[in-house]
Amino acid sequence: MKIAVLTTKNQWFEKYAKVLSEKLGNIAIFNNHDDFYGKYDVVFILSYHKIIPKEILKKNKHNIVVHASLLPHGKGWAPLFWQILEGRNNIPFVMIEVNESVDNGDVYMQKILELTGNELYEDLRDAQANLTIQMCLEFLKNYDQYKNPVKQGGIESFYAKRGKEDSELDINKTIKEQFNLLRIVNNNDYPAFFELDDNRYILKIELDKSGKRKC
Repeated sequence: MKIAVLTTKNQWFEKYAKVLSEKLGNIAIFNNHDDFYGKYDVVFILSYHKIIPKEILKKNKHNIVVHASLLPHGKGWAPLFWQILEGRNNIPFVMIEVNESVDNGDVYMQKILELTGNELYEDLRDAQANLTIQMCLEFLKNYDQYKNPVKQGGIESFYAKRGKEDSELDINKTIKEQFNLLRIVNNNDYPAFFELDDNRYILKIELDKSGKRKC
């Protein structure tokens, strides 16, 4: 099979795309759909942020996305993080075929990402990427089982795009009450912050790996 990966350059999944490529014999990685040459049996479109024209999608047999929600619930942006904010630790992942509507394609497979409730941003991204890679490999290994997707069913809902301002903490709430928000902030790109007396204060969170706790 002729396989490729399409992912946005300089985004969180880029390093994991290289891992997937290596596991599949160093398949091609593209950062722009305009760079496609020829037809592919499978294109894994993972953390890619541009709209792909219909004429390019039509060239390939399968154009596949992995989305972290039980579609059609949770279409849109950052579904993993939104569900963590909702207090969920078992996050459904679905593999779908891309079509012209947002997150509306037929479903190839569904898996569950089980979290402990303690993971921070880097842990969450690593878990998300590893399950995504696992699903891609399983699709190819058991192609005859998965090649015919089924329609989505259920109540449709959408998550909004998250921005830097979504990392704001409420100074009137406890850390424990806002721990799920602290778990999903990116210390470099969109760190947690709070505002007090016309000043903005940045907070960064990391796990103390020393193993020492006060008794």
